[in-house]
Amino acid sequence: MRIAAAVLCGFFMDLCLGDPDWMPHPVIYMGKAISALEKFLRRRFPDTQKGLLMAGAALAAILPLGSFLMAAAAIYLAGLVHPVLAFLLETLWCWQALAVKGLYTESMRVKKKLEEQDLPGARSAVARIVGRDTQNLDAAGVAKAAIETVAENFSDGVAAPLFYLVIGGAPLGLCYKAINTMDSMVGYKNDRYLYFGRAAAKLDDIANYIPARISAFLMMFAACLSGQNAKHAFQIWKRDRYNHASPNSAQTESVAAGALDILLAGDAWYFGKLVKKPTIGENLRPVEAADIMRINRMMITASLIALVLFLAVRCVLCILL
Repeated sequence: MRIAAAVLCGFFMDLCLGDPDWMPHPVIYMGKAISALEKFLRRRFPDTQKGLLMAGAALAAILPLGSFLMAAAAIYLAGLVHPVLAFLLETLWCWQALAVKGLYTESMRVKKKLEEQDLPGARSAVARIVGRDTQNLDAAGVAKAAIETVAENFSDGVAAPLFYLVIGGAPLGLCYKAINTMDSMVGYKNDRYLYFGRAAAKLDDIANYIPARISAFLMMFAACLSGQNAKHAFQIWKRDRYNHASPNSAQTESVAAGALDILLAGDAWYFGKLVKKPTIGENLRPVEAADIMRINRMMITASLIALVLFLAVRCVLCILL
């Protein structure tokens, strides 16, 4: 029951406290490890398509496995000192693996700037949480970017980490975070990472395949509970859930678009280059700043449902097995 208790405590610590700036975060060190490993591996493999694919595959194996083993070893050694120390360490990492408060805080900062009619400030705020170019977005574009980020990252930052934490505790949760961090750093289809980042991107697709689909249904249930259009959410999910280069990203974005009766996605600029993308949802009404609060209500509601559901399943399986 230690894992269940650690996940429960970690979830509510994240919900209440988020990620304090003063506290060292595992993802920061994962990012540094990725950068160091990339330099190391690029020097040791040929600068050819095959060589880059092999180097990227080595990165995709080393970082998640290393993160899992280091966390498992640290918790085991802490347990040798005292079981309470192992529990506290596991709780800390469960807390840090989740991003409920962070998503809410950062997106609501965008909403506040939009309501103040501070478009440059809103662009700057949304740039903190999206990968696209934001300098030319209008107010609706800024709001859309924030909504899409909350919807997509409910899966990547909340439901998927919870899924793996409940299965394998902090070691498996941090293994997932390593995969997700790799994808965010090297999983691009550009000249530098087209081959080197391919293994990381594919591994991220695999790791998120089941959680993303669970997340979509959790968001539909949350739409119903939070007063949004759950029926339309299901219809748009059924139609548009694959309107994205990733097999997983549009799962929750399509639910958000349907629940809010708005149009999301479409063409966007990345690093000065226009990327053509299909739209998700229907343009039944203009996107507005208040939609950021609506998607956050859905995200927090879905997060609580996920916590209860995953822990209940774990407890039942522990009793039966």
